[in-house]
Amino acid sequence: MVSRRSWVRLDNASNIFLAAMSSVDSKVFRLSAEMVDEVDPELLQQALDRVFDQYVLYHSVLRRGIFWYYLEESDLRPQVEPDRLPLCDHLYHFDRRELLFRVVYHRNRIALEVFHALSDGTGAMQVFRDLVAEYVMARYPGDFRDRPDSAPVERGLERDSFTRYFKQDRTDEFAEAARSASLAAGSRTGRIPDEPIRRAPPIVSRGRRRIYRVRGTRTPDHRTRAVELDMPAEPVLRLARQTGVSVTIFLTALFLQSIREVDERARDAIMAVSLPVDLRKRFPSNSTRNFFATTRLEYDFGANDHALPAVCQSLNEQLRAQTTPEALEAKLVKLIGFELNPAIRLLPRPLKDAILGGINRFNNRSLSVAVSNLGRASFPDAVDSRIGAVCLMVSAARPQFCMISHAGRLTVTFTAPFVELDIQRAFVRALTGQSVPVGISVCRVTADELPGKRP
Repeated sequence: MVSRRSWVRLDNASNIFLAAMSSVDSKVFRLSAEMVDEVDPELLQQALDRVFDQYVLYHSVLRRGIFWYYLEESDLRPQVEPDRLPLCDHLYHFDRRELLFRVVYHRNRIALEVFHALSDGTGAMQVFRDLVAEYVMARYPGDFRDRPDSAPVERGLERDSFTRYFKQDRTDEFAEAARSASLAAGSRTGRIPDEPIRRAPPIVSRGRRRIYRVRGTRTPDHRTRAVELDMPAEPVLRLARQTGVSVTIFLTALFLQSIREVDERARDAIMAVSLPVDLRKRFPSNSTRNFFATTRLEYDFGANDHALPAVCQSLNEQLRAQTTPEALEAKLVKLIGFELNPAIRLLPRPLKDAILGGINRFNNRSLSVAVSNLGRASFPDAVDSRIGAVCLMVSAARPQFCMISHAGRLTVTFTAPFVELDIQRAFVRALTGQSVPVGISVCRVTADELPGKRP
């Protein structure tokens, strides 16, 4: 039994997830992988037991202190379950002592769901990669004469990489690490790299105006509506290269144009996009905890060119400006300084929750969509051949889409709290209209879509 006295405070990014969590948005994300054969639950449990022992962070339960939340080690053990709950269902309940992740299976698919206060997508991918590798080695032992350890053994709960790099007395270390790492970013991340951008024309602003927000009919029981698109990565990468931007920016611009196509309110609107940036790309950290920064990109369709290349170039330039070492340093040192401010630290936790919740609601009103790209999923060679599509999705308070690639296939997953699918249809038409073949799977969420079943 592990000690219950081992604990760490939540990192800077995690606190907002507790304040922002709601009945609609559980702040849970899902990684899943299709296997070549139907999943064996007993072998999956063996794989989970092995990996769980190697990641002490995932032993944590969330506790509420007087001033802050914190993670505490527990003696709870996870159990694999059939995938029966709604996608990205709640993992944290303040009145229960429970682990902050779950592993589920359905037919030939394995999924890991994680509460975002515990880890981000890149951190969780380390755990998921090891879980799938352990399962494949157990399922097909003849493929592996030697059974290597797939994950490093953790010595204890991980410390916060935010305070390591962004406290006021560590900014020189941050700047040096960020500048050196930025030269190599992309070459070692396994992500689809950005191409050198072409200079975009100046962007015109019409002054302060309300940001466009997508409206729709809420799903009956607040479950997340998911639409999963599967397509070859190469033609999408080629289209992105033709406009001189990354796949992330290209598909983001395409999504904004899809919104304009289906909603007259959006024709001349200002749209804003939230896009997370993995900080591990810029300086050393192997943490499985949250370690990312969020960027905010805008485009004013009423004052600028509606053409896709113009939208792409504008978003790309904004992203590059916001992810320089100097810009990241200024933003994150300010956030850490706010958290460590003596006056803020003395506020009781419920009051901090109210303040952070208000900030989150204000930010939500100034966003149209959110986007996330986890890059290219990679597994050991012998394991890789037993894995098909890999998918990432998140619970959503607004329309959001995530992308991840594996074995030459790109999976784009839309999630939203709405029933309507008009924007997703327009997005698919835009891709197929440029000769990209797209496979589509849709999550059923209404009583009409689930005849004879409880919603």
